Amino acid sequence: MTQQGVRWTADQVLALAPDPASRTAGSRLGAAGPWSGTGSSGEGTVWGLCEGGGSTPYRTVVDIADASGPACHCSCPSRKFPCKHALGLLLLWSGGDGAVPRGEAPEWAEQWIAGRRTRTEEKRTAGTSGSSGSAGPEAARRRAERRAERVTAGAVELEQRLADLLRGGLAAAEQSGYGLWEETAARMVDAQAPGLAARVRELGALAGTGPDRPVRLLEECALLHLLGRGWLRRERLPEGLAATVRSRVGLPASADGPAIRDRWLVLAQYDTADSRLTTRRIWLYGTDSGRTALLLSYGAAGRAPELSLPVGPALDAELSAYPGAGQPRMALGERFAPPTPTDVRPPGTTTARAVARYGEALRDDPWLDSVPVTLDRVIPAPDGDGWQLADADEDAALPLTPAARSRPGLWRLVALSGGAPVRVFGECGHQGFTPLAVWPEGPGEAVPLC
Repeated sequence: MTQQGVRWTADQVLALAPDPASRTAGSRLGAAGPWSGTGSSGEGTVWGLCEGGGSTPYRTVVDIADASGPACHCSCPSRKFPCKHALGLLLLWSGGDGAVPRGEAPEWAEQWIAGRRTRTEEKRTAGTSGSSGSAGPEAARRRAERRAERVTAGAVELEQRLADLLRGGLAAAEQSGYGLWEETAARMVDAQAPGLAARVRELGALAGTGPDRPVRLLEECALLHLLGRGWLRRERLPEGLAATVRSRVGLPASADGPAIRDRWLVLAQYDTADSRLTTRRIWLYGTDSGRTALLLSYGAAGRAPELSLPVGPALDAELSAYPGAGQPRMALGERFAPPTPTDVRPPGTTTARAVARYGEALRDDPWLDSVPVTLDRVIPAPDGDGWQLADADEDAALPLTPAARSRPGLWRLVALSGGAPVRVFGECGHQGFTPLAVWPEGPGEAVPLC
């Protein structure tokens, strides 16, 4: 829903789901059966009562039109955001069959909406008027120096451990099991270098991953060594590369780049999770600037991050870049209007050029797993046990990553193509291409694949 009264599609609603289970459960609630007291306002609010397991129905309200971003509230005990009831309510409303009539919001919904918007305004005011005392910058500088010393000690220790590892041979390290890597990762956490700790844990996760495991283990050890040496010699690096090293080691940074206002097309949104954290990645494309940006948000293990944007529409907002050479990550600033539909698509390229673009990006960030790329006029086709995207006009193709081959979105991509060329946005890296959104021939918004 927008201020212009444009409804979201079912795909855009389901793109907000925090996980496949929520997507399935929300779809089941997208019919009028369990709902009562539903309604919507011209200001971008939808509400309703949904039957649950108890005697009292769940109160669900969704606020989409607020420029600070879509949000929802439900009296159910779910810790997911949005919950299945919010997804079902939006699906019911998006059908446009009169199941959610226009009307005045009930008191319980109006109170939550007013309270949320008041809190949003208070946060914005506090952010612009807040100031730190004269001792703030000096204390922050001392804290940064102490942390840098700890990270340096951790990098030195890591270098010694890697040297011992290679001196004894990788086979001996594999016999030691995951405990060797976890103990080393714990030492990096103590050194306040979470980036180094994460890469060490990835080394431990390579055990039993296939016949190419020794090669991958050696490659990852080399990249970890390069990162450690980069930190120890960061003063000799160009500023952009030094900022990338600081970020990869795990030092916090602020999005201090100039604010860029644009209509940002929402290309894709997906979550990855481990035992500690849920990370949400949202890819955007500036329809005027031509810049591709990445928004990262985090939630505790088992909980989805709060930031959520529908795939397909464009968002009028300001973004600010984080430091680092060639880094796509940006921070979302002020939003001036809710997402609105658009027919704009990012320009596409060939598979060969996509691979070259990844190679060029590695010069600025050797630890980069992938780069955002839009492929134009490609056709999904089987390739032995896997799949590939073949150029319709050239004799070239790009294999899909193992992760992409196991996702349901692959079959949606194949079905939308039907053997004809399509435009696909995704991530291109050393393991291949992961498709995240597709545009069929003709007008229309992006169709999410994740």
